[in-house]
Amino acid sequence: MLAAAILPACAATASAAHGNPSRYPAGATRPAFVARGAHLRHASPTRAGASARKSRKKAKPALRGNPARALLAFQAMQKGYYVLGSGLYKGEPFSYLWPFSQALAATVSVANVPALRPLMTRELKARMVGLRSYFDQSNSGAPEGIYTSTLPAFDGTAAPPVGPGGAKYYDDNDWIGIELARMYRLTREPALLTSAEAIMAFEMEGWQSSPELGCSGGLPFSNLTENTDRNTITTAPAAELAVQLYKLTGNQTYLQFAIQAYEWVRTCLLLPSQMYADHLNRRGIVEPHLYSYTQGVMIGAGTLLYQATGNGAFLYEARQTAAAALAYFTPERLGAENPFFPSIYFRNLMYLDAVTHDPPGPRVAQAYVDYAWSHLRLSNDLFVAGSPPSGQLLVQAAIVQIYALLSSPPSTYF
Repeated sequence: MLAAAILPACAATASAAHGNPSRYPAGATRPAFVARGAHLRHASPTRAGASARKSRKKAKPALRGNPARALLAFQAMQKGYYVLGSGLYKGEPFSYLWPFSQALAATVSVANVPALRPLMTRELKARMVGLRSYFDQSNSGAPEGIYTSTLPAFDGTAAPPVGPGGAKYYDDNDWIGIELARMYRLTREPALLTSAEAIMAFEMEGWQSSPELGCSGGLPFSNLTENTDRNTITTAPAAELAVQLYKLTGNQTYLQFAIQAYEWVRTCLLLPSQMYADHLNRRGIVEPHLYSYTQGVMIGAGTLLYQATGNGAFLYEARQTAAAALAYFTPERLGAENPFFPSIYFRNLMYLDAVTHDPPGPRVAQAYVDYAWSHLRLSNDLFVAGSPPSGQLLVQAAIVQIYALLSSPPSTYF
């Protein structure tokens, strides 16, 4: 049973990714390897077809196109980064929660591809085994910082006895909660929903409502003592998770929180360009840097809130940001980011497109992964990014996700 593998219902380029300098530990985005030019596979149609045929022989279903590439990239991810028998991925010695969360998202996304679902039951169970290693059930918060929720949640590093544990990142916990809710829709295992709700409780308790703060409200980046930032990328995904849980449970508290979180980001971090800044500090001073994923999560949150409430203002705002982001995030700008960021952006953009029936989301996502397939794929089907080109779990998981999302109904994205 999948429920038996889940945490116990919670007991009831990348270095500049999150600001300059990165607020994640350096190891969270450290390359697993640096690729040499001779290792890059410049795929021809014949070679790509041969890879797909090899995958079909191994995986049984007759696959081609995006589903075949999603499976091939997933299998390469498992072969290149997975630590057999542990449920975990390679790192120091195991990966940080951030890359693990994206490997989980890749697994769930592949499981939502209709032709691949039967192959993924064991993989879903294995991700839950690994996830338990990050769970901090006795979170007091005191050693870690003042910006803290004292409820159980997932540490940024594997928790004792597997690893040292430590700081909790609110966006990482958002990503985990979103995927647990998606898994619940796939399997209807009650423990998955219970765990997603426990993460939501952790997020809601972390809301920063002190009148001493400039633009009071929002969710902090982490619970480290030195953290003074509240972010689009922590607050908007929490709104998305809250809408997911509202749809699953009918609990109005989740919808109210989702609206509160969404409106806080619009009030405090919306720029005149109709795009969203990265974060603001304790005094309310905005860091205006633009990332594709910060646009994506607000596009998705607005779309989800429109569906949940019928209020057309949410959809109008999502479309405004989508239009601005499509104009700003050229292929060159997207190519300069770690693929994790475009993967979040594309997912939300395609979700909006499924509601508005506009084609840009799938088209730009397809062009992105097709370029990666032809120019950034190694002979072992691992993908690289950055300069010099290097491989890491975060990169591979992002490519898997994009191919899988292009292969599955948008209704499965949240």
